[in-house]
Amino acid sequence: MSALLAAAGPLAAQQPVPDVAVEPVAISSQIQVARQFLLAVLAGNYPAAYALLAPEVSRNVPLARFQATAEPLYQQGQRYQPTIDLYKLGFRISADNSTRAFVAFMFRSDTLASRPNLQLDVTFRDTTAHQVLSFGLVPLGEVKK
Repeated sequence: MSALLAAAGPLAAQQPVPDVAVEPVAISSQIQVARQFLLAVLAGNYPAAYALLAPEVSRNVPLARFQATAEPLYQQGQRYQPTIDLYKLGFRISADNSTRAFVAFMFRSDTLASRPNLQLDVTFRDTTAHQVLSFGLVPLGEVKK
């Protein structure tokens, strides 16, 4: 490094280094990833949604099978209109005591009911994951008395 400064001349060593603003790399939150994933499926853009899957999922599920699995969600989007709102997020504990982070949305058109009919569910491996591990529709419907 000093040989480089010596070759540049004595003034190079005295020049102040300009302040350069370093832009932080934006990492999408799980809510943002889940929303992006669901909006892609609801728009029928299966390749874009597929690209957001965790590698272990896309490695074992071909695009055609993913599309077939996502089709019911797309159909519900046609029924309820594809505008979605965050409904809830949290953790689920399975029978084997493993914990998975989830983000749930509901169709905005479904908000007139006291409880939404469907929950659009996206699951992540853990709190630090930014790729979709699983997804699905959870029927909720009205509670009958």
